[in-house]
Amino acid sequence: MVAQVGGVEPRPAEAGGLAPAAPTFAPLAALGRRLEAEQERWFLWLPVMFGAGIALYFALPTEPWTGAALLPVLAALALHLGLGRAVLRSLATVSLLTIALGVAAGKLRTEAVRAPVIVSETRTVGITGYVELVEPRPTQGQRLTIRLTELEQHEAHRTPYRVRVRTFAETRGLQPGDAVRLRASLSPPPGPSLPGDYDFARAAWFQSLGGVGYSRAAPEMAADLPAPPLSLQVSAAVARVRQAIGRRVTEALPGQTGAIANALITGERGGITEATNQAFRDAGLFHILSISGLHMVIMAGAVFFTIRLVLAAIPAIALRYPIKKWAAAGAMVGALAYLMISGAAFATVRSYIMISIMFLAVLLDRPAVALRNVALAALAILLLWPESLFDPGFQMSFAAVVALVSAYEWLHRREERRAPFAARGLVGHGLRFLAGIVASTLIASLAVAPFGIYHFHNTQQFAVLANLIAIPICNVIVMPAALASLVAMAVGLEAYPLAVMGWGIDAMVRCADWVSGLPGAVGRVPAIPTSAFGLIVAGGLWCTLWSTRWRLLGLVPIAAGLLLAPWSVRPDVLVGRGAALVAVRMENGLLSALAGRGSTFELARWLEHDGDARTPAEAAKAAAFRCDSHGCTARARGLLVAVPRSAAALRDDCSLAAIVVLRFPRPHGCQPPGPAVDANDIAAKGAHAIFIEAGRARVETVADARGRRPWSRPAAQPDATHADAAADDGTPARGFRP
Repeated sequence: MVAQVGGVEPRPAEAGGLAPAAPTFAPLAALGRRLEAEQERWFLWLPVMFGAGIALYFALPTEPWTGAALLPVLAALALHLGLGRAVLRSLATVSLLTIALGVAAGKLRTEAVRAPVIVSETRTVGITGYVELVEPRPTQGQRLTIRLTELEQHEAHRTPYRVRVRTFAETRGLQPGDAVRLRASLSPPPGPSLPGDYDFARAAWFQSLGGVGYSRAAPEMAADLPAPPLSLQVSAAVARVRQAIGRRVTEALPGQTGAIANALITGERGGITEATNQAFRDAGLFHILSISGLHMVIMAGAVFFTIRLVLAAIPAIALRYPIKKWAAAGAMVGALAYLMISGAAFATVRSYIMISIMFLAVLLDRPAVALRNVALAALAILLLWPESLFDPGFQMSFAAVVALVSAYEWLHRREERRAPFAARGLVGHGLRFLAGIVASTLIASLAVAPFGIYHFHNTQQFAVLANLIAIPICNVIVMPAALASLVAMAVGLEAYPLAVMGWGIDAMVRCADWVSGLPGAVGRVPAIPTSAFGLIVAGGLWCTLWSTRWRLLGLVPIAAGLLLAPWSVRPDVLVGRGAALVAVRMENGLLSALAGRGSTFELARWLEHDGDARTPAEAAKAAAFRCDSHGCTARARGLLVAVPRSAAALRDDCSLAAIVVLRFPRPHGCQPPGPAVDANDIAAKGAHAIFIEAGRARVETVADARGRRPWSRPAAQPDATHADAAADDGTPARGFRP
């Protein structure tokens, strides 16, 4: 089959293939020859270029007009059609066209999900609607996602499409699809805790989630509401099946063992305690708790192997029919069933698309494991959900898969040149299996390390050791037992395979606890510059997507990114939470904070961004501040920072302090020589980061970093209660930056 990119077909030439336009500049001629030699790899760069267009759209400081987002597509198409088919010109115009399509896809998706968002915090308003999702909490209560039909004090055109509410009282028997009423305190989806931090409000926009909050009372059934929409009835029916399965799992396996088993079967992780999550996270095993590629591959692979084994045992079928293709089709159906049972979370949908393309390749007699299939999956996901480009799960899963498949193809080419190594005997097969786990873990860990550092600001030093122990347990015991449990559940015999699954889970928990407790198991890393991260990613793509020796040039931007990584500039003063939370950087480089009520969550985010392992309570001892009844003062890089609490202190601080922070509106007469930040500034622009350079203070705000976008309305940072309602189980609310 002839490779094509953007409608460009290879033309016969003296040496065959595409004929460059013989540019007179020698480097361009050499580049054309290099690109022509990599012709079969061109397609792999389409999702990269499309993703670059999506990134460009989200990086715009203001929301573009829809027509303005679509016009570049027409301009790039005209260039492609008008500039001819020489290699360099053709690839350049196809790249521009793909980037323009990425910009357009981002804009169209933004408009497609547009829905009202609560403007400001509301106290105890009435909510009426249909339950979409019921998530248990590990301590008490539930978290409910509700599709609204009515919101008190809001007209119909200003009522959000859905809200997420944490209840402190559990309603037994509450199921998706039930009509409910309750009274809750709501606020807009929270914005970043500091400029450049994870923006939950943007993620909520693409979920049509218009508010988060909490209710101290359990919801009441609303029998007078009509039947929910058909789409909700269908999704509720699936959700009820999931809920029933989860209930039977936790009845057979109580405690954290059952909570983890429920997470691996139904995707519901609400019952897992933070201590368990942290142990798996610190051990480098957190990917096991989230249904994604690993679990989908094991489940679908088990179905594929079982169907093929059964059919192979029947000679009348095995000798006449393509049982491998039948098994692939059955595995696709099984994967779809697991997708629905597991809740169809974003990471699971991504995994399902990838594995479906793999099995489709089997049906079409094409190689199942190939970078082209990975590129198709990435392109399909970005077309449907452009916002997924910034999802850490998307980035890390594709980074691992691309690195693993690229390494597999490289090894396969080497094996073709020489006789393959044949492992003999049980011991040889076992050693080769363990070597494969070690090699794949090393490759995947190396590939995802930059993403873990960039988003989560930490590294797991013993992830290889933990995965070497836990992955075989998960592959051989836990997930096969989970599949057997689902089959046995139809006849009420799930207790036996669930018991086996529980043994495997307990072993993984012990492994996570042991590895996470080792000295130096977790390394804390300060936030790295986006430019350094971009260089590392670009270099990694260059190394993995090309096949000839010039792929080694990708090591240059990787090295440059590593050199730039430690040079991130950290703020000297941070102000947030209604100006009641103030932190200054001490001479030792650590933050010292004045923390008001409800500021624990925001301060924890600041410490994480700093790569600081201290708790908020330790940072809030205010060692850098000198306080009395009139207020507090501190020094940051020699400049006086004042937080006045009385009129007398205000008069002096406004004239003497370089930086003034007020928990109340600033009086007109207060004109300090440097920046003055009050509660109104925080409400309008979000958290403030102040950088002191050469004795002068420079201010950056959350609003400056976000720009004027549909999701960037002013939103106060939530306290712990609102943060729990806002937290996205699919994507941990950690340092995510566009």
